[in-house]
Amino acid sequence: MTMKTVRNVVLAALVTGQGIVGALAAGKQSPLPPLTPGLAEATFASGCFWCGEKDFESVPGVAEVISGYTGGSTPNPTYEQVGSNTTGHYEAIRVRFDPKTVSYEALLDHYWHNVDYTDGGGQFCDRGSSYRPAIFVHDEAQKTAAEASKAALVRDKKLDGVAVEILPASVFTPAEDYHQDYYKKNPIRYKFYRSGCGRDARLQQLWPERTSQ
Repeated sequence: MTMKTVRNVVLAALVTGQGIVGALAAGKQSPLPPLTPGLAEATFASGCFWCGEKDFESVPGVAEVISGYTGGSTPNPTYEQVGSNTTGHYEAIRVRFDPKTVSYEALLDHYWHNVDYTDGGGQFCDRGSSYRPAIFVHDEAQKTAAEASKAALVRDKKLDGVAVEILPASVFTPAEDYHQDYYKKNPIRYKFYRSGCGRDARLQQLWPERTSQ
């Protein structure tokens, strides 16, 4: 079994378990919910958005994490379209957080600890442009903070460079409903995918002090 096949097997199991009617319902994409007053937004791409959701929903002050697609030119893309690596879109997460509880800088630090910042061709077992890592900034303050955190990573890790781009935030399309909170809805399949993809093993190499997710 190839690395990429791990996620395909998990998705096939999801559809098979639901049957035809369930599979059709799973393909539904709900609109992006309005932002709750008092919350701010951040957008990150770190490969599989199932994992990104779990990684960020554990952060105190994070109110909501939405899986979706952004950065490309195809309007209202679907999972199949984005997975073809022809749309320019990234799998990404939209993080909604209370800036009174957690700062954007703290979210950036959390991001760096949950992404392979050396790999610009995908993330972990998932390869292709849709799995590229990126930080999508929503304003100049976020851009300044992201650039500073990236420079600090290069300095602290003594790197020649980092394979994570900093890009302006653009239209964000929520992924299909079955992708949202996948790790909660399908914990066994999620753990099988995450382990088989080698995500935590690689993060342990990059950050020896981190604990497994």
